[in-house]
Amino acid sequence: MASESALQHGNLEDCLPVHWTTQITSWLAEDTPSFDYGGFVVGNAPRTATLFCKSPGVLAGVPFFNEVFKQCGCEIQWNYKEGAHIDPSGEGKIAVATVGGPTRKLLLGERVALNTLSRCSGVATKSAVMLALVRQAGYTGILAGTRKTTPGFRLVEKYGMLVGGIDGHRTDLSSMTMLKDNHIWARGSITEAVKAAKAAGGFAIKVEVECQSEEEADEAIAAGADIIMLDNFTGPGLKVAAKSLKDRWVGKKSFLLECSGGLTTENVEGYVNNDLDIISTSAVHQGVAHVDFSLKIDH
Repeated sequence: MASESALQHGNLEDCLPVHWTTQITSWLAEDTPSFDYGGFVVGNAPRTATLFCKSPGVLAGVPFFNEVFKQCGCEIQWNYKEGAHIDPSGEGKIAVATVGGPTRKLLLGERVALNTLSRCSGVATKSAVMLALVRQAGYTGILAGTRKTTPGFRLVEKYGMLVGGIDGHRTDLSSMTMLKDNHIWARGSITEAVKAAKAAGGFAIKVEVECQSEEEADEAIAAGADIIMLDNFTGPGLKVAAKSLKDRWVGKKSFLLECSGGLTTENVEGYVNNDLDIISTSAVHQGVAHVDFSLKIDH
């Protein structure tokens, strides 16, 4: 059931919405809201600068980096393609790209571009590492991120997940209806919540229900939920519940089974099992280390 990496099928920049470049404009405006005093010091003489990678990782966020410098009137030549695994361990640093343009503009875009590239590459790197670990453990299903992303930076972080080879999960509240404990308590029951969600979203919007027990999962399946999330189950308990639900409902109802919460790089072996269609985790994008990049003026 595992999906292939989106990078195998095309250019991920083609997934970005038409308005995405306005985010870059707002980031540049945040960094230089009035006068650029440092820019005055260096002036507009044409120069080049080299982008160095100084820690191992997956290169991700190229469109965002490009757009920052495009808006600053600069041009870029890349030495590596997006998704490349770069390891400067032996050399200390590796030249990844060259940026050319007016000196002031190179420095104007430097920090915004580096922050975005470092963060996106960090998410892609952790995603790729986690994917490799679950595959080594024999898991054949889908590994996904979550919606627990940084406000204002979700597009970059979800993009990093895709470059890293995993599923980004739902991008926002409009992508899928996920009924969590608060929804259930507010509506009164799982059955009533699913009915309301199906009535509003129609056939095009999937409904997922977060369940704390097999009994809740059974009610959600019977009500017509498309995806059942087993939330924060323990390793052994998760395996028992997943197998029990799949066996009990085989040939009766069609649904996907997802688990979320608790997966780390240290517990993969005892966590994964192929009765689960989807494993979602915020460990691939929350608190992950950035990939270290720097931009140095050539001289």
